[in-house]
Amino acid sequence: MKLRIKMLKFSAGRPVAIINDALALKASIHVDNRVLIKKGAKAVVAVVDVAKNFLEKDEVAVSSEIVRQLGLEEKDFVDMDIAVKPESVRLIHRKLDCHRLTKSELFEIMKDISRNALTEAEIAYFVSAVYKCGMSFDEIRNMTLAILETGKKLEIGGMVVDKHSIGGIPGRVTPLLVSICSAAGLKMPKTSSRSITTPAGTADAMETICKVDFTIPELKEIIKKTNACLVWGGSLNLAPADDKIIQVERLINLDPEAQLLASILSKKLAVGAKYVLIDIPFGKNAKVNEKEAKILSNNFKKLAKSFKIHLDCFLEKAEEPLGDGIGPALEIKDVIKVLKRESPCYKLEKKSIALSGKLLEMTKKAKKGQGMKIANQILDSGEALEKFIQIIEAQGGSLNNIKEARLSHDIHAEKTGKIIEINKKR
Repeated sequence: MKLRIKMLKFSAGRPVAIINDALALKASIHVDNRVLIKKGAKAVVAVVDVAKNFLEKDEVAVSSEIVRQLGLEEKDFVDMDIAVKPESVRLIHRKLDCHRLTKSELFEIMKDISRNALTEAEIAYFVSAVYKCGMSFDEIRNMTLAILETGKKLEIGGMVVDKHSIGGIPGRVTPLLVSICSAAGLKMPKTSSRSITTPAGTADAMETICKVDFTIPELKEIIKKTNACLVWGGSLNLAPADDKIIQVERLINLDPEAQLLASILSKKLAVGAKYVLIDIPFGKNAKVNEKEAKILSNNFKKLAKSFKIHLDCFLEKAEEPLGDGIGPALEIKDVIKVLKRESPCYKLEKKSIALSGKLLEMTKKAKKGQGMKIANQILDSGEALEKFIQIIEAQGGSLNNIKEARLSHDIHAEKTGKIIEINKKR
């Protein structure tokens, strides 16, 4: 059917098309169905929403994601048809029955996820199938490749290093580590996720002081100026399938190990990292216990070796928030306190120095056993603070302009006491 575009200038984080309820009834299109919208040779799969008394029968309102991909203007005409259910739905059913998927089958699923051809419910079934049945090493490696090759790559050359935490414990180590290591001369294009199982991801925290969504050409300019960045990976289209899977994982609060491995390694490969450090906190309030952490570490190393990446893991018992604050603005305030040498913010400074030191030793920027000493010197000298400010300003932000929550409420203790534990999960 041919429909006229109505511009509403809204972003939905994915391609969304809104149609008149009468048109939806006539065409048997339901909310959350997928449709194919075409203009000339360009096409995009979009999810449908339905509105009453808002659009004419021959109109369609589209999100900015569709406008951008198809190059649309007000009152342009597009063709819209119901999208055929993809083959990957059958493949997801196979995985739910615990069959192993081949390389081509995993590519098919990741391709359909990246182009928005699968519903959130179908992606949730895939995540649940991986959680329920697990994956063989070959499946994990092939899924890593599929995520990588259905997205873009950041090609900046040189010795690129990266760090990633499996998450689960609040505290912003990454901005401190990137500042220290890039001040030491390492190239660190850090693309981070938003929160999955904690109140904030690094991208959420950084967004309180600067912009985090950039195009690849813009990102290359930032790295050229500063040797580093601290951005949201979802805006770069480096691993779009993984970004969509993460959105669903957040909804259903599942993060299967196989998906975790493929997610992290694919993004390190996408930025061209040669040296990677994985932070694996363990404990009763963390994502994994000590035994699971050791297994995960071995799996990371095995997978990285197959891609010829130098990878090491940092395992540490961690059952409480690392800093004084929990949540984006409060966690970034902790980072600034550590950089300004005002406070160690509980365990945040210690862990940041330990991880930075390990990465400096891995890359031969420090002799064995000297990494933490050099990392501490970079912090004490103010070089790390200077580098952080340089990165923030390159990303259009300011250290003195933290976006805090509009509402706040103080809760006072009813009696004197000593806190002996903070249960992160509760």
